[in-house]
Amino acid sequence: MSNYMSYKKIREEITFICQKMWQLGWVAANDGNVSVKAEDGNIIATPTGISKMLIKPEMLVVLNQRGDVIDGNRKPSSEIKMHLKCYAERPDVGAVIHAHPATATGFAVAGIPLDRYSMIETVVAIGSVPIVPYATPSTVEVPNAIAPYLKEHDVMLLANHGALTVGADLLTAYYRMETLELFAKISLVAHQLGGAKEIDEANINRLIELRKFYGVTGKHPGYKHYRKESPKKEYSDRPKKDYPKKDFQKKDSYKKDFSKPKKS
Repeated sequence: MSNYMSYKKIREEITFICQKMWQLGWVAANDGNVSVKAEDGNIIATPTGISKMLIKPEMLVVLNQRGDVIDGNRKPSSEIKMHLKCYAERPDVGAVIHAHPATATGFAVAGIPLDRYSMIETVVAIGSVPIVPYATPSTVEVPNAIAPYLKEHDVMLLANHGALTVGADLLTAYYRMETLELFAKISLVAHQLGGAKEIDEANINRLIELRKFYGVTGKHPGYKHYRKESPKKEYSDRPKKDYPKKDFQKKDSYKKDFSKPKKS
């Protein structure tokens, strides 16, 4: 009976999160997938071929940890292999979300990791966000590609694809996707304004230590960059251009003499 109630609650939570993802524009058509690990180790996941706007609790499927469907009359998402890899590599993970939030996915498409430690909340919550190398969707290439990054990251971009977040529970995984997309938007605006200024390393380490105080679960990469360019060189220490100064003290340097009549 307790398992039934647990499954019922999980189904309702997944349905709610799927609809939130659709409302926020993180998914279109049948994009995205969500899964949660139940107390008995089974996994409840979204089915393939259904818009997240239209998902209902009874549409979800239940799988064992090998990926076999044990309850439900639909097929699981074609990306279920990626979810299973997250659970296999990380026993602390209780939920997985894959979506295509527009700004964050823009960075994934452009090949730019979100690895600048420029915003306090992001430093604490997720740290730097790498780009997982390109892998063909729905194949074993995807789980194999994300495996090395799961050791240090709860949030990652998938090259030319989208974003992936994991959490101890579904709400935590959702919050991390929300944080990722907001940070991507802020990073884009900062770039348009001349570039973000990164927090110094000493203060970054102090912020990371606060994770224990706040009770933040999961992994954190520490102070780690993935871009080749130094953040200080790219942003804060960018050389300034010296523009020639005009001498406005000399009257004749900027004024014309209109006293002489023009020749006809």
